[in-house]
Amino acid sequence: MRIRLLGGLEVTSAEGQPVRFATRKSALLFAALVLAGRRGHTRERLCEGFWPGRGDAQSRNSLRQALADIRRWFPAAGNAAISIDGDQETVALTAGPDEADIWLFERKLAESGTADLACAAELYRGDVLAGEAIPDGLDEWFRPYQTGYRQKALQLVERLSLALPETGSADEAACERLAERLLAADPAAEPAHRALMRIHAARGHENAALRQFETCRALLKKHLGVEPEAQTQSLATTVQTRGGNRLTASTHDTAQPTQAIAASARPHDQPSVAVMAFDNLGGTNDEYFADGVVEEITAALSRIRNFFVIARQSAFTYKGRFADVREVGRELGVNYVVEGTVRRGGDRLRISVQLVDADTRSQLWSERYEGATEDVFEFQDRIAAQVAGAIHPAIRGAEIELARRKPPTSLRAYDFVMRAYPNIWGRRKDTNNLAIELLKKAIAVDPAYGRAHALLAWCHASNAVFLWAESPESELEKARAAVEAAGSIGDDPTALTAAGSALSMGGDQERAASFIEKALALDPNNAWAWARHGWIAIYKGEEARAPERFQRAMALSPMDPFAFAVRLGMGYALAKTGSLSQAVAIAREVIAAHPDIITSYRYLAAWSAMGGDLETARWAAQKLMAGQPSFTIERFRSLPIFRNTPEWANKVVEGLKLAGLPER
Repeated sequence: MRIRLLGGLEVTSAEGQPVRFATRKSALLFAALVLAGRRGHTRERLCEGFWPGRGDAQSRNSLRQALADIRRWFPAAGNAAISIDGDQETVALTAGPDEADIWLFERKLAESGTADLACAAELYRGDVLAGEAIPDGLDEWFRPYQTGYRQKALQLVERLSLALPETGSADEAACERLAERLLAADPAAEPAHRALMRIHAARGHENAALRQFETCRALLKKHLGVEPEAQTQSLATTVQTRGGNRLTASTHDTAQPTQAIAASARPHDQPSVAVMAFDNLGGTNDEYFADGVVEEITAALSRIRNFFVIARQSAFTYKGRFADVREVGRELGVNYVVEGTVRRGGDRLRISVQLVDADTRSQLWSERYEGATEDVFEFQDRIAAQVAGAIHPAIRGAEIELARRKPPTSLRAYDFVMRAYPNIWGRRKDTNNLAIELLKKAIAVDPAYGRAHALLAWCHASNAVFLWAESPESELEKARAAVEAAGSIGDDPTALTAAGSALSMGGDQERAASFIEKALALDPNNAWAWARHGWIAIYKGEEARAPERFQRAMALSPMDPFAFAVRLGMGYALAKTGSLSQAVAIAREVIAAHPDIITSYRYLAAWSAMGGDLETARWAAQKLMAGQPSFTIERFRSLPIFRNTPEWANKVVEGLKLAGLPER
């Protein structure tokens, strides 16, 4: 590579000598030809841009002299690697594809591998012609290139930081260096701040990541008078929750953390607890039963006022591996951890439970429960009450009583629901259909089991919205029927959330909201309900309300396997409010973590196309069609989720068309 424009102007001759053009105009003309590439420029435009007001004859003569100066260093020859070609109308630079840094930079950007992106990061040493003295008038010629490549570098640092496979790699170092270069040029460059936050967090340095956020916030306030973007705040929330730390005011800036961060964090005096997966000491076929015990204890604790209870889905990410309680407390941001064992043999049941202080590792309380298998529901309620009382003695008996839920009439039906539960989270068609079959078996045993009907409604609605079914409308009809069959579920937040979610995906946002709000009134720690509350806001056209709800869900379940839906919801809200580049970054983040979740490619295709990035949009469209060959824009547009926002739906449709997806 003999031509560098990123970070300054450096040119090397065929003999390896630094090129020194006779005049500044010659050097800048050479740079303009490099930027134009093979298409070149017309002589008329070059004359008007570089020698304005001189008259046609004089400006053309000046152009000939400058081109002669360039050709002195790069004479035309049959095997010349770099040469100037032209005719009476146009002038262009001819060179190999690796001779100029910006050409190689563009080519590496078009690749998807982290090594290619890291190479592009190393190539970007600064703005186009940074440090070069550009005369008045010509700055307008080069400014669009400077702005354009800086924007590409900002997109690159975001994209690379989201795609880094591991810490300590050369790719990570390249990303870090690029972020630092971008911040040296523009201290308020948020994508660079976010990249450093991700790198710090990946290294396990949550405090450093949060300090980077505080630095970003202070610089934005100083230079632009604004708060960080929603995406930056969301990232800080995730890091904050993972580290169990608190954002503190900077010594140079006593302003409080942004409201979006504070809204999702629990108060300092609020007891916080995570119920870990209990060890199953029975047969392997009882694994789901042990998990069900934990599910019900978690649900009961969640419904007690002034408790902050981490969702089961996040707590279960530690299942099957040793995890020190102090590590769990730090990563989930909790004071207390509940551990236990379950053994079921025939019609007998034994549950052992202990409550541990996550910071000191000391055991605060333990108990063992033995009895008939049918006593499981009583045991679950007693465990929740005793855990709550041990953590917070001031908890009133009335609150414990309110946390109790009427158990199902059949333990066998309950078994089927617990078997279905891990399969209902909207990631794959086959697991969703397995859940449907198990829930139908539960209903066959106990036709009045409201939770089974409500979860069945959710599964049918998922079949529709994820376009897993040939007839989405038929699936939505089944979902509506299941909600009606659920009957009285007013004391079960999980059932209310499932039914409300199904109604929302079926287009009935008002009724859905009433179900979700009732679920949250019963269980303010229900992460799933908070997430669906966010989606309802989007579907109702009230996207400004969605981010706070999604952040609350992420705080309650920071390691949730279903977190991809929350992140996509955050991206959706940003896209609808015009922040398409941030929405695209979130979609990329989800795809990097979960490339098998096909629905992510829909959003990436639409949002990228709407933002003018057709290359990314078409790549996402290809991925979507590879994973879901039956996808058509018409089927997607017909979903009831667009019922309240037709103008937005039309924009999405146009984006999907630009991405190249089939209309019918």
